Amino acid sequence: QVQLVESGGGLVQAGGSLTLSCAASGYTYAMAYFRSYPGTEREFVATIADDGDTYYSAAVQRRFTISRDNAKNMVYLQMNDLKSEDTAVYYCAAGGEGPSLVPYGTSWPWYKYWGRGTQVTVSS
Repeated sequence: QVQLVESGGGLVQAGGSLTLSCAASGYTYAMAYFRSYPGTEREFVATIADDGDTYYSAAVQRRFTISRDNAKNMVYLQMNDLKSEDTAVYYCAAGGEGPSLVPYGTSWPWYKYWGRGTQVTVSS
């Protein structure tokens, strides 16, 4: 069992930046961020494998950067040029295993472990 603890959410103005962090209690092959809006299923944001391979949703590509520190079992989501539509609860996910990061890593059921979520609010 891997525990995930998120931090870094908050309120930011449109066009601003925010960095989310997620600390894992152990190693996992893939780590990711998803987000959810009220009444909707979790939406894929970005994922990263232990070798640094990454994949992003079209909605955040070129604005968000996911990275990880394998020595510390940490994953980070740097969010730039934030928009009002980025307002959501962001969840850290981990524990997906094989056969490949894409496309399986874009689907929330692939991940075994989840953080509690952190609110990101972008004001316009």
